[in-house]
Amino acid sequence: MEVNVGKTKLMLVHGDIIESRSEAITNAANDRLWMGGGVAGAIKRAGGEEIENEAMKQGPISPGEVVVTHAGEMNSKYIIHAVVMGQDLKTKDDFIRQATRNTISKAEELSVSSLALPAFGTGVGHFPADECAKIMIEEIVNALLETNNIRQLRLVLKDKGIYEIFKQALENKFSRK
Repeated sequence: MEVNVGKTKLMLVHGDIIESRSEAITNAANDRLWMGGGVAGAIKRAGGEEIENEAMKQGPISPGEVVVTHAGEMNSKYIIHAVVMGQDLKTKDDFIRQATRNTISKAEELSVSSLALPAFGTGVGHFPADECAKIMIEEIVNALLETNNIRQLRLVLKDKGIYEIFKQALENKFSRK
């Protein structure tokens, strides 16, 4: 599914974020920036442990904030580590809202033309996917209206059920306009 938001094509993709072919991909991180399971673990396996080492040197940071590392062995240029949980590994709506906004702002600052994001906090953070979808789509649309560099933003969702939830939320958002 695709929609245009300002100058950007917002794409909903069922697949693996590692294979997204985006200049920057986003890691849903914890406040200490260690990379365990889920998207973080996949990024670490694909790009190398140096990504985690570089990230951890910049932490700890507060939930909602982001740091940037290189992408190691991956085809992307950057990994944007968006903190959506503390050491308790619990995600809150404000963390998702701020992390989404700050990720797009950082991507714009880096002048990347393409960015990929996962569903923040729906795996390890156990945040409800329907709430996450509403929050992230709202923040993405609002942020993209103020960007100049990002031409493609991919929401890349590996879980088919979460993909369907995000698809419905995106359809709801754009059917009202």
